[in-house]
Amino acid sequence: MPKEKSKNLNIPNALSVLRILLIIPFMICYLRDYMTAAVVVLILSGISDALDGFVARHFNQRTQLGQMLDPISDKLTQAAVAVSLAIRHPVLLPFLLVFIFKEGIMLAAGGILLRRRKRPCAARWYGKVATVLFYITFVSILLMDLLSVYYDVPVLVLLTVTCVMMVFALVMYAREFFRILKSTAPEDQLDLDEVMDKHRT
Repeated sequence: MPKEKSKNLNIPNALSVLRILLIIPFMICYLRDYMTAAVVVLILSGISDALDGFVARHFNQRTQLGQMLDPISDKLTQAAVAVSLAIRHPVLLPFLLVFIFKEGIMLAAGGILLRRRKRPCAARWYGKVATVLFYITFVSILLMDLLSVYYDVPVLVLLTVTCVMMVFALVMYAREFFRILKSTAPEDQLDLDEVMDKHRT
């Protein structure tokens, strides 16, 4: 049915793709010292992240493709920001290592679920909180760069709180991963062929 096949062509999925595309201008602007432009791009990325979930929930535009695109765009954006800031501020390297560890495990877990034809873990509140803290921390650092000031103690406090929340989110997602892995419920199964057919159309 044409209507069913075009289900993936919706606003939330478009916003997720936009978030991925914004990575390139952010890195170019930040690493070339166009701080105002970098902050604006990152704020737009954060707004798109909040909007895609809101639109998907309130306008019934949730799709299996969207459930995969949303976390992928989040992680790619966070990785680009973390790497860019760590290049300028070596004190951020420990945070970057925590981020890489967490996302590496979650990426591997997602791959395992896909191979088992299981639906990847959907975004949960703890993951969203970790993402919000991430944006607060790094937008704060970007603003400090923009104003040519840098405060070690506030930055370290923000980084510590964000790291704790990231570890907590990893533990909670691990519980969800093992639940889905063992589940035989229809809602935890993933029809990859159907997803790809809809995506191609």
